[in-house]
Amino acid sequence: MDKEKCVLVAVQLSGEEENDMEELEQLVEAAEGVVISSIIQNRQSIDNRFYVGQGKIEEIANYVKELEIDTLVFNDELSGSQIRNIEEIVDAKVVDRTNLILDIFAKRALTKEGQLQVELAQLKYSLPRLIGLNSNLSRLGGGIGTRGPGEQKLELDRRVIKEKIGDIQNQLNELEKVRETKRKKRMKDQVPVVSIVGYTNAGKSTLLNALVESEYSGEEAENKKVFAHNMLFATLDTELRKVKLPGGRRAVFSDTVGFIKKLPTQIVEAFKGTLEEIKYADLIIHLIDINDENLEQHRDTTTRLIEKIIGKDIPVLTVYNKTDTIVSDKLTTLSTNDIMYISARNKLNLDMLLETVDFKINGEKHKYSLKIPNGNMKGYYWLYENRFTENEEFDGEGVSFEAILYDDEKEQYENYITGEVNG
Repeated sequence: MDKEKCVLVAVQLSGEEENDMEELEQLVEAAEGVVISSIIQNRQSIDNRFYVGQGKIEEIANYVKELEIDTLVFNDELSGSQIRNIEEIVDAKVVDRTNLILDIFAKRALTKEGQLQVELAQLKYSLPRLIGLNSNLSRLGGGIGTRGPGEQKLELDRRVIKEKIGDIQNQLNELEKVRETKRKKRMKDQVPVVSIVGYTNAGKSTLLNALVESEYSGEEAENKKVFAHNMLFATLDTELRKVKLPGGRRAVFSDTVGFIKKLPTQIVEAFKGTLEEIKYADLIIHLIDINDENLEQHRDTTTRLIEKIIGKDIPVLTVYNKTDTIVSDKLTTLSTNDIMYISARNKLNLDMLLETVDFKINGEKHKYSLKIPNGNMKGYYWLYENRFTENEEFDGEGVSFEAILYDDEKEQYENYITGEVNG
């Protein structure tokens, strides 16, 4: 099947930062379209009827006809009347940024919850646009902007759509109860949670897979890996993996949907349940692609969304990724306790990252020499299973060995500690 030929259309408002057309092009590619060209119109304000103004739309119509363009992709969210007005002049399908992102989400959601969340977002997007869209349904055809549940739902009346929204919301509420139960169990078991967040394509899934490989091996590691690919929104569904930290304690690392500039309100609302998992994290890893040309802008976008979601103080560890292909001259690569530089793909500084996570979650730890008598071998076996131990020597009285203890658990082994091991 040939890819849809697309033209990107944006309004550049005076005084605002330049439009990131490269990102919009990547979104089109993620939706399996091909960008032929981009059109940016400088304006004081967005035209309420035609977005870029009627005269510009008429110019675009001639361009579309000449090059046999399939789809116009607009860099902002359009109203139903704007879509209708534009399609009356231009013989091409009209897709706005929100619809484009929803289309990608419809393709990528794999779990039941993810699919319900996308469908809810599509229905909420389509509801206020029914009047503007119904007259143009015959021109939609297939492809970009028509995939997923939204393809059929546009043909339903508002009452049925509202009922469907309520039904999906009820299903999501039930799934939220299941997630809440699992969350409470983790808290009861005192398993800390580390949320990996960041702009889409920062390498979150690659990092999670690298952590999995540090914990597991062979077929078990392969089975626990998540899908990772160099594209926007490669994964949508929240993934959780338990990983052993350098001191022996475990933590659950979670990978959520990537952020993006102008992330549609419908997506934020629909994915609210899974995004709010961040609120319950003990630590947030803000992962950033160090080679991102728009690094500062994307970093700030993610920071604002994190603050909006969590609404409270949770420690944040800023981690710059992809240093194996570093081309940026903006940053040093000297890691500190709050800023780190890694390559998830090459596992560069991954040990240092885990050490830092361990410290931020669990505090200080030290290695000690211990002598546990035969009467309390249960204490030794627990350390053997749950902490890093070495140099064991058994004799008639018990076992001598070295083990890592966190400061908050040192007291319970105080009577068995014979000294601290340096290095």
